[in-house]
Amino acid sequence: MTKTSGSDNVLCGRLLLIDHDAACARQTSAELTEALLVAPQITHAGTGREAADHLRKLRYDVIICELASLGDLAANVEDAMSRLVRLANGALILAVADSGSVSAALGAMRAGAHDYLAKPAGGSTLAGRLAELAQRHGRPRSLGVEVTPEPEISDYAGFVGASSAMQFLYEQIGRVAASAAPVFITGESGTGKDVCAEALHSRGPRAGNRFVAINCAAIPRDLMESELFGVVRGAFTGAHEDRKGAAELADGGTLFLDEVGELDLSLQSKLLRFLQSGCLSRVGETAARKVDVRVICATNRNPMQMIADRQFREDLFYRLHVLPIHLPPLRQRPSDIMLLTRHFLARYAQEEHKSFSDVTPDAAQRLTAADWPGNVRQLQNLVRRLVVMFDGGQITTDMIEAADIESRVSTPAPVEAPRCEKRTVLPMWQQEQRIIEEAIATFGGNISMAAAALEISPSTIYRKRQSWSELAAAG
Repeated sequence: MTKTSGSDNVLCGRLLLIDHDAACARQTSAELTEALLVAPQITHAGTGREAADHLRKLRYDVIICELASLGDLAANVEDAMSRLVRLANGALILAVADSGSVSAALGAMRAGAHDYLAKPAGGSTLAGRLAELAQRHGRPRSLGVEVTPEPEISDYAGFVGASSAMQFLYEQIGRVAASAAPVFITGESGTGKDVCAEALHSRGPRAGNRFVAINCAAIPRDLMESELFGVVRGAFTGAHEDRKGAAELADGGTLFLDEVGELDLSLQSKLLRFLQSGCLSRVGETAARKVDVRVICATNRNPMQMIADRQFREDLFYRLHVLPIHLPPLRQRPSDIMLLTRHFLARYAQEEHKSFSDVTPDAAQRLTAADWPGNVRQLQNLVRRLVVMFDGGQITTDMIEAADIESRVSTPAPVEAPRCEKRTVLPMWQQEQRIIEEAIATFGGNISMAAAALEISPSTIYRKRQSWSELAAAG
């Protein structure tokens, strides 16, 4: 391996390498030293407790953590990583685990790890990922690297994106697709949950059989059971013939339940029985039919909050939540926005028989800086509208302004504030404290579940509690 020339971005400072395998740690240290222009001061810790001791004595810029080495810190990976994050004092944390440890990787990310890599990961791969993390999290140049990066996937099974968040997603899909276990996909509207479900099917052993999707939010509740499990002739008015449901149609293949949280509670109970037994009964019959399907479900809502609100059965959630996949919102991967824009621009220009050359720098900056509450779907709609409304050439900010209907609709006209009695407004940190403490109380003191409901990491709650204690002591 040859070091890359250049002096703009180098890695220096302190790096803590946590790995119970001393030989593997020595190899990783040597490869990192070889890959980086300026080698960091690398400290090796063989256990989680040893790492904690190092973190109490010194401040580190980067932590590379082999997850199996944290077993002495806590009973599970998520709690161990939470403890590590509290001691890390803002260091970048890159988790490393066996390629099959999907749940461990997700637990580490939920607890505050900045990114995850599957083993084995060479020095150039580690250095490249650290460079991207440093750039993404706004760290100074001394935390960057300049190496020859590993080839990145920019187009995968219907997804478009080359950011580290998408690379991690592609790795997950590749690993999870081969399994027969249920998959639970979460993500905001427009992030591509249906694309993810189809990718899991097409890359798995059931690809030759049917993929049947059913949107649980789009079908009236009184028809949902027959749509899902089928109906026999005469079961109710309008049932003129026997008809298979989605679960039976997917026999041998994949059943995708989109917006599964919208199912009626009584139907959730029947779905749970189906998952447990693999048998179903059509509406109006007593005989059970055995089917073999892989179930993938998705929701854009917070499942923990639905459970707390008694809108979703907890036992059904844990039956479905075997292999979780979370799709990142577009605002968390801004480096993919122009890649997606050019992809959609080329597609729709070809469909409309028009010629668009590119996007002006000002327009690109505007697109990249947008929040995109509708995520990829909103961007896709905007680009299609641009292609239809204009004849060609470069996309400009004026063109975007004319076509960006959603932003204008979502920005309400200013109205005069109603006059009301003067009230005391609490400081932001006190309001935030009240919200977080109420969430913790709702889940009986379980910080991990409260964090999931608030869509923040447990490490954030621990850090905020510590800062509140300091504020209270200072006051």
